[in-house]
Amino acid sequence: MKPSPLSIPESTTSRWWIALAACSLTVAALAAYWPSFAGVFVYDDEPAILRNPTIRQLWPLSGALQPPADATVSGRPVANLSFAVNYALSGTRVWSYHAANFLIHLCAGLTLFGIVRRTRVPGRQEAPAVTHEDDRRPAGDGGGVAGHPTLLALVIALLWTLHPLQTESVTYVVQRVESLMALFFLLTFYCFIRSLASPHPLRWRGLAVVLCLLGMGTKEVMATAPVLLLLYDRTFVGGSFRQAWAQRRGFYLALAATWLPLAALVASTGWNRGATVGFDVGMPAPTYWLTQFEAVVHYLRLSFWPHPLVFDYATALARPPVETALYAGVVLALVAATCWALRYRPALGFLGAWFLVILAPTSVVPSSVQMIVEHRMYLPLAAVVVATVWGVQAWLGRRSVVLFLVLAAGLGWCTAQRNTVYHSERALWSDTLAQCPDNDRAHNNLGNVLIREGEVAAAIAHFEAALRLRPEGAGTHYNLGNALQRLGRTREAIAQYEQALQLTPGMPDAQTALGVALEAAGRPAAAIAHYEQALRLDPDYAEAHHRLGIALAGEGRLAEAIGHFERALRDPATQPEVHNNLGTALRAAGRFDEALRHYEQALQIAPTFAAARTNMGRTFVAMNRLPEAIAQFTQALEIAPASPEGHNDLGMVLLMAERAPEAMAHFEEALRLNPHLARAHLNLAIALESVGRANEAALHYAAARELGIALPPSEN
Repeated sequence: MKPSPLSIPESTTSRWWIALAACSLTVAALAAYWPSFAGVFVYDDEPAILRNPTIRQLWPLSGALQPPADATVSGRPVANLSFAVNYALSGTRVWSYHAANFLIHLCAGLTLFGIVRRTRVPGRQEAPAVTHEDDRRPAGDGGGVAGHPTLLALVIALLWTLHPLQTESVTYVVQRVESLMALFFLLTFYCFIRSLASPHPLRWRGLAVVLCLLGMGTKEVMATAPVLLLLYDRTFVGGSFRQAWAQRRGFYLALAATWLPLAALVASTGWNRGATVGFDVGMPAPTYWLTQFEAVVHYLRLSFWPHPLVFDYATALARPPVETALYAGVVLALVAATCWALRYRPALGFLGAWFLVILAPTSVVPSSVQMIVEHRMYLPLAAVVVATVWGVQAWLGRRSVVLFLVLAAGLGWCTAQRNTVYHSERALWSDTLAQCPDNDRAHNNLGNVLIREGEVAAAIAHFEAALRLRPEGAGTHYNLGNALQRLGRTREAIAQYEQALQLTPGMPDAQTALGVALEAAGRPAAAIAHYEQALRLDPDYAEAHHRLGIALAGEGRLAEAIGHFERALRDPATQPEVHNNLGTALRAAGRFDEALRHYEQALQIAPTFAAARTNMGRTFVAMNRLPEAIAQFTQALEIAPASPEGHNDLGMVLLMAERAPEAMAHFEEALRLNPHLARAHLNLAIALESVGRANEAALHYAAARELGIALPPSEN
């Protein structure tokens, strides 16, 4: 059998060089990405991981292979399955997710190393990735890295792996969809290349098809892999499309067949990824296309000067016509140069095609949210790096080695610094605003972070800034309503929720929040109507079931309330509170044993949940199990010693157990904490009267009456 032009004999020396190169790449990548392990979940990580019920069970696989419809993993079952593996390892602790992302990136870098090392082209002047029959520099070579394929591949893999532009695809956990797809993409190429020199080529090509299929289930950009692999074959192996097709027709038909499951996955998202990507998402295609001229030029600039990097560029529209024309001129010139090179300098043409074709799906299909996104450059960056390394080494010769090593060290340092920005959501969104002050999405998300950190007034300022930039932002109106409600500004909160629903009626969370605000304003009937509307929009929305259950219990509709609490329990995120409220409804219905079971379940999930212990104590009182009630009220006070209601409850049961002196001490402490607690005045009066202190009791009866408690005539 005639040897393949891509075969590289593996001498002992060669294997040592390969092992040394792989170790060097691993150590360098680990040093650059070590700070990423301190990163937190941010932005789209929440719906894709923290609120994704499909990753909570690894087996059966069918569950994890059906991702939710409103997250980054929608229509991407392989990526969703990978998150299920992480969840099985560490739950919502972030360390395993970062470890997996790093390993994926490292494997992608090592695979790129293998591809470059094994790629050989006729005519060194035509291509950046030249290999020879072994790792020795041939006579007449100009020096540098070109005569040493392992060193050349290492330089390229180092620069690509350590480039700061890759951080978004690695450190931003959910963007594993990009890096994992890229790994499958590169492995597909690598297996094809290995098949050319293997005595069992069908095994390698079968594996390539499987990997291509896995990539299709990870991200849609994988659709470009069969096209580029055929172009690779034509450029570096077959010499022409006709020859490549004639020799490997079955292989390419099998690769093309992987487009069919990809089409089914895209269809499962409504053909538009939940109304965010497609020609029917409200973004005019010509407007979007004009922005992509700037985007492509921006990606190229960041490839050579990766500063500043921006997590979110907002929904930017096209520049003025003159600027847009300049960007378009650059991109069209690049397209023309690629077409020319494909004819006269095929290897360079392949690099240009790699860059343009991989960017094509996200540049052609409009997005209603993201127009410039750095993670889109994860794979295209490889072409820029290869072309640059070739050009520099052709210019500087062996001196380029030092330059490349210094450049790799500098890129690694920049990557390590960039990774620290992901250590907190506050740092990430603050950095985004520093680079893009007019980014309404960054203002909105920083506001949400500030609310969680208790800085509600500062959050309101950011929400208002976001609305000045984009008044039609329904989500921002909703978030502003939440902040106002936190401050007790209920009327203003209601206005914001209503504005959000006017802009986007199909927001179950806004319907629910409006119901909560209406309840706080004393309008329970209106609140119930909004909870019911939220459930019409999303029948499985746990918070709406929970809030509707509370409202119905308040109206005395216990059977209905219990049913909604039971539906809410399907969402683990709300379980402690729902178990507690369900227990209270069951207690009110006289179902004491069931109530106790739910309080116990709440305490198993949250042992410091004082309200559940208090309610368990009240249930024991209703069952006349006073010693157990005293134990529960005592433990509740250990958790929340400054609770006046807790002291009143414990005092009441002590009084029932004929331990009046101890009871009076707790009633007095309750009144010290809250002098206006009417029940504590009444209970203290009863306790005082029971020990013959009638005059003091009369004073507390009077205080209870003034605070609104109706007393029988004998106590007036």
